[in-house]
Amino acid sequence: MTQQESPRPVVFDGESLDIPDVVRVAEGITPCSVAPSALEKVARSRELFEDIVHDGTPVYGVTTGFGEMIYMLVGPDHEVELQTNLVRSHSAGVGPLFAEDETRAVLAARLNALAKGHSAVRPEVLERLALYLNLGLTPAVPEIGSLGASGDLAPLSHIAATLIGEGYLLRDGAAVPTGPVLRERGIQPLELRFKEGLALINGTSAMTGLGSLVVDRALTQVRQAEIVSALLTEALRGSTSPFLAEGHEVARPHPGQVDTAANMRALLAGSGRTVEHAVLRDQVRDAGEGDSGVRRTQLYLQKAYSMRATPQVLGAVRDVLSHAQGKLRIELNSANDNPLFFEDREVFHGANFHGQPIAFAMDFVTIGLTQLGVLAERQLNRALNRHLSYGLPEFLVAGDPGLNSGFAGAQYPATALVAENRTIGPASTQSVPSNGDNQDIVSMGLISARNARRVLRNNDRILAVEFLAAAQAVDLAGGPDELGPAAAAAYQHVRDVVPTLDRDRYMADDIERTASALQHGEFLAAVEAAIGGLR
Repeated sequence: MTQQESPRPVVFDGESLDIPDVVRVAEGITPCSVAPSALEKVARSRELFEDIVHDGTPVYGVTTGFGEMIYMLVGPDHEVELQTNLVRSHSAGVGPLFAEDETRAVLAARLNALAKGHSAVRPEVLERLALYLNLGLTPAVPEIGSLGASGDLAPLSHIAATLIGEGYLLRDGAAVPTGPVLRERGIQPLELRFKEGLALINGTSAMTGLGSLVVDRALTQVRQAEIVSALLTEALRGSTSPFLAEGHEVARPHPGQVDTAANMRALLAGSGRTVEHAVLRDQVRDAGEGDSGVRRTQLYLQKAYSMRATPQVLGAVRDVLSHAQGKLRIELNSANDNPLFFEDREVFHGANFHGQPIAFAMDFVTIGLTQLGVLAERQLNRALNRHLSYGLPEFLVAGDPGLNSGFAGAQYPATALVAENRTIGPASTQSVPSNGDNQDIVSMGLISARNARRVLRNNDRILAVEFLAAAQAVDLAGGPDELGPAAAAAYQHVRDVVPTLDRDRYMADDIERTASALQHGEFLAAVEAAIGGLR
């Protein structure tokens, strides 16, 4: 982007927000606004809602208590007190704070849900959320406390608390009281009116906002897993046969499998180290000429599954992410609080706050990413095991084996992280009744999203060890001269981060630096700069 260009604004209209929009809002101060049409719809909904209340129609959370206390009737003259007390009482989250980009994603998701126009808040509430995003005012939100129904009550309450001048905002990574920050900015705290406290906290926006970031970053991780798979294929002089288009596009056209196979072909193009199947076939045939019976050769017509099933495994992960993207897009553009209001219709007292669709989707992501880590660790093992690495020294030791251990120690955290990922089971099946058994089946959707994020981060370290090992394998197998453009770019980026392991050294820093580069998408950026975009 040139200095003259300004970032494309994100316009919240309740209908068209997509995951890349959420990512742009989360990761930078992207200009935000609410569509005039959405503000008009919100204002009309608010007007109709207030008519209903003033007519004396009982409405949950407006003239009643909350949750199990719905049988308590509250007079309309207590509107501000009722909504304010709700926010205060539910600002009870605990544990570490969400990162700033994560909370901004949650804010974006909540703003768009309210822009749908069925939550009956005043336009001022939407405008205040957009102002927070534009000014970089980020609430300090604890991660733990949501059951995923009735929405993400605790984390969203910590956001709502800042709108009324209470709670905490993030400043330089630390939580500071909201009031002084708002006064510095000349911002008057909002006074929450009928339904507004409930509308702000009663929804799935925490799991949806965080889930959007996780799924977007997971797709980057899949591409980087494809890159290291290709680099290792070159280092081990693998066959290109498993990636031929016909085997995927014609024989078994799962979309993710087709895309990963296409990426593998692009990543291996121009390689002087890979072998076509026809060449392998001829070598095997020639090795057997003049012999009868069974004869041992040093040729492998097919490599192990971890080397040739990359499209089937990573492609399936892609399909999992595609499914999650679809669910997240729907939820980002849904009204997910209760009650909801529709012109000329009965007030909808329902349960759109229930996070089950997102909980299932994010658990599915956790499962898919766990298998990505398994594949990476098994590929790593082939490079380190001298009986499986097609001629490379044990543990990729460059000097004297025995005196040096090479990557023997570095394999342990990769293996341990695979085991840890496998302990992170589905959260969506862990419903525990709460709220006087009013919330007697809940989704635990935010836990599902946090679990997926945890596996994603673990995988960065597993892949880091594999990238380091793959680059070391290239060094020990004759150097990078015969690598194709993509593998050469990946190899060079490894070497820009970490030098060759010529003798044993302290390894933890190497792994963490490489994992950080993966987390920021650096290997993908380096390869795409060399060969163009991947699918």
